[in-house]
Amino acid sequence: MALQEKLDRFKKQQEKCQSTLVSTKAAQTLKSPSSSSTNGRVTPIPSVKFSNDTERLQHINSIRKAPVGAQMKRVIDLLFETRQALTPDQINQVCYVDMNANRNVFESMRKNPKIKYDGERFSYKSKHDVRDKKELLVLIRKYLEGIAVIDLKDSYPTVMEDLQALKAAGQIWLLSNFDSQEDIAYPNDPRVPIKVDDDLKLLFRGIELPRDMLDIEKDLLKNGMKPATNTAKRRSTAQMEGIPASKSKPKKKNKEISKRTKLTNVHLPELFQNLKGD
Repeated sequence: MALQEKLDRFKKQQEKCQSTLVSTKAAQTLKSPSSSSTNGRVTPIPSVKFSNDTERLQHINSIRKAPVGAQMKRVIDLLFETRQALTPDQINQVCYVDMNANRNVFESMRKNPKIKYDGERFSYKSKHDVRDKKELLVLIRKYLEGIAVIDLKDSYPTVMEDLQALKAAGQIWLLSNFDSQEDIAYPNDPRVPIKVDDDLKLLFRGIELPRDMLDIEKDLLKNGMKPATNTAKRRSTAQMEGIPASKSKPKKKNKEISKRTKLTNVHLPELFQNLKGD
């Protein structure tokens, strides 16, 4: 029997019971001499109240009639937030998704790459198995070439706060990717102090990097270093999903002041000592 039919039947039973109890109570009151007051008036009959689950049952019905994807999202969100291994019955009690009755939802959850199923319980499966800040730091130190923050976001609920705390403590670096603007986490071992000469810093900052991230990745590969990003794959995926490619803004040319420039701060002659001649 459909859930809606059960709701209608339950509602009719409530109305019938309400009517029966009220009439019975009224008959008993009229027969009892103690029911009348000194002035001959009948004592008011108290209303009979029932626990009404109609609204909750309608909410459950709407969830179970939702598409498979919507029901899966409810379960995945529950597993992500609790980080507990739950049976189908426990999931049903919390978020009202009955996977035992809906095999499509059950099989889709079992095959989902973000979900782990051990034959009895479902649990959330993050890309990296870390549970706290200490384990997070150990993981980042294994990736000397850097690890994408996007791959760490679903590790546990407070991972982003822990990343900022590790950065503030000087234990890691968080640097943005030049092309995609995604953050990369790099380990920073304070036990290895490195002092760089100013001449070397100037030389490094004077190197002009390619504007395209593809060229940077090619140069890294030529020098035996594995890039932390895969721009070609990312752009291909974005093109398939219809996401427009981001265009780099052209640099604005710095305007130089010449003798033909109309000056407004003539009362400050020291600002215009190095005018470019015509």
